Amino acid sequence: MSGSAGGPGPGGGGGGKLDINRACVAELERALVGIGRRRARGIVRKREELKGFASLDDLLRVKGITARILELNSQRMTCSREPACPAPSSSAPAPEAPDEEAGRSPPPPPRPGQRESWAPACLATAEAEPEEEEEPGSSCPPGAPDSEDETSGGSSDGEESGGGGGDVYFYYTVDERWIDYLERTEGGGLIRHTRPKMKRKSESGPDGRAQSPGKKLCKGSERGRVLGPCVASPTATFGDLRNAKAGQARCRHVPPMTPPPELQDWLRTFQRWSGPEKLLALDELIDRCEPPQIKHMMQVIEPQFQRDFISLLPKELALYVLSFLEPRDLLRAAQTCRYWRILAEDNLLWREKCRDAGIEEPLSLRKRRLLSPGFMYSPWKLAFLRQHRIDMNWRGGDARPPKVLKGHDDHVITCLQFCGNRIVSGSDDNTLKVWSAVTGECVQTLVGHTGGVWSSQMRDNIVISGSTDRTLKVWNADTGECVHTLYGHTSTVRCMHLHGSRVVSGSRDATLRLWDIETGQCLHVLMGHVAAVRCVQYDGHKVVSGAYDYTVKVWDPETESCIHTLQGHTNRVYSLQFDGTHIVSGSLDTSIRVWDAESGNCLHTLMGHQSLTSGMELRDNILVSGNADSTVKIWDIKTGQCLQTLQGPSKHQSAVTCLQFSSKFVVTSSDDGTVKLWDLKTGEFVRNLVALESGGSGGVVWRIRASNTKLVCAVGSRNGTEETKLLVLDFDVDLK
Repeated sequence: MSGSAGGPGPGGGGGGKLDINRACVAELERALVGIGRRRARGIVRKREELKGFASLDDLLRVKGITARILELNSQRMTCSREPACPAPSSSAPAPEAPDEEAGRSPPPPPRPGQRESWAPACLATAEAEPEEEEEPGSSCPPGAPDSEDETSGGSSDGEESGGGGGDVYFYYTVDERWIDYLERTEGGGLIRHTRPKMKRKSESGPDGRAQSPGKKLCKGSERGRVLGPCVASPTATFGDLRNAKAGQARCRHVPPMTPPPELQDWLRTFQRWSGPEKLLALDELIDRCEPPQIKHMMQVIEPQFQRDFISLLPKELALYVLSFLEPRDLLRAAQTCRYWRILAEDNLLWREKCRDAGIEEPLSLRKRRLLSPGFMYSPWKLAFLRQHRIDMNWRGGDARPPKVLKGHDDHVITCLQFCGNRIVSGSDDNTLKVWSAVTGECVQTLVGHTGGVWSSQMRDNIVISGSTDRTLKVWNADTGECVHTLYGHTSTVRCMHLHGSRVVSGSRDATLRLWDIETGQCLHVLMGHVAAVRCVQYDGHKVVSGAYDYTVKVWDPETESCIHTLQGHTNRVYSLQFDGTHIVSGSLDTSIRVWDAESGNCLHTLMGHQSLTSGMELRDNILVSGNADSTVKIWDIKTGQCLQTLQGPSKHQSAVTCLQFSSKFVVTSSDDGTVKLWDLKTGEFVRNLVALESGGSGGVVWRIRASNTKLVCAVGSRNGTEETKLLVLDFDVDLK
């Protein structure tokens, strides 16, 4: 401060120098006073220093924090306070901060290894977004705090982030669109728990532009304190996330062992490095790892990045996604967590699965065991599970001893009907017997025919029978009373088909007759065949008949006219199927023909069998045929292709006598004394349901009838080696 320093001129010039020097002194004094005040405030703040949460475990002890919030967090961030403007260079003196500007402090020195560049602004996801442009005329970096400061609980923003004070941990959820942040004092008390609102997509950012839809910034000073840019928390490590996940203890994937003495030094060295340096070190470390060690890394890391997207979706979308799962996968998904269990119990979801499986009715139980109060079981799911257990019983469940229904002495059982819990068997001993499928008792014996019974039909408690005595009889199965005796045929009534209250009968006299079973009247007589009628089908509108004259005829019963005569077979027609659109006929000429019922044209000739096709069954476009050549074939009548041939080492050893099939299984019986179960889709042999000890030496299974849960087999022999009887196999399940 010498006189020469001020410039020339006595008096006034010296006074100018003095004024300048005095101003400098006053400026320095104010700076020293400001520094002293800030140091004093720093001493007080040191005692009340704000502490961030050291780990996610600490959060579990804070009231209001739940495991659900932790699961929804995509990333834990720490917002560190930064100066409003960059620090001036050492060559220029820093201007003193005004005393009135509370909460503003000089920029903290960077920690070792910490970069001084600004981190990206707070985001709703872990992915980095482009930084916002600076406002015109502002020299502060993007995201720097404004001059105003909203204090809460005596907190201050002067501490550096490395010291633990001023750290604010953010917890994001994208769906609910809010940010939850908390701070604690050194004593552990919760001093701030606020939930600032987020800008909508339509609102403008701080520079007046539209806010980026993928970015969520902290509110500006007009609504409260502006938080500094977010940088990765030094304590937010992958280990914290593993330890805090679901509040469970960390599971080590390596056996316990004494750590190497250099391990902690190595870890501290790694922790001091900057982000890029850590990445470089990890790359080098991975290159030096062996495959088992890389596999260990994957086992540790991959589970932490799995997300329960089903729980985050709206219920309707979650159910739509689950609808693509197979029932077996749905049952496994129900074991994941409680929310998935609720979704996997959705009644409409299981209704569709049941309909795909051919289950038409839900199952309701009077008494149900509840998993917890208020939990509702799906009746459709119960129906599906019941059917699944029934199918497993068919395939090979615990074998229950079959019920044995003995009757008809040693005569042949010629026809068999099974509906509900009622079984009706007809025999060449001139009688029919009504059995209970539940108790196995013979409820009624229908006596009245004077010849052997060779055909029968049943609906509810009404039984119709045809005999060699040339008559049909209508019976009440409950009382055993013969309601009507239908006269008209002049030879054996060999076949019949019931539809509603009308039945069509075919006879060896080459005619067919349409009867009303309620009044006992013959409504129409259909004549045209020149040989015995062996098989007949009736859908309520048209009658289709097959005869020993090698032809199939289509009739209009109301006009008693023949619509079509289907010619093509070169031998007797023994079996028929008719679904209203297609006619399928099986003949002794080894062929099966598919006809169009409307035009009478032959659509396909199915070749492959070697003998008489004795039985067939048609559902939709799937035809199953049994032949005297001991094989069973599955056909598609729309394409004419043979889908499967049920043969192989376990095939029948003699002629196939009868068959039935469902959506999953084919059941066949044979002269070899066995009843076999096959898989419909694959054609694979499943198991023998019945195997008579006299099989191969005279034991025969003549007829079978099956329901969803029961199988009835009529067995006997032609040489007395097997007693005539009915076997009832039960595959039902008990649901408690």
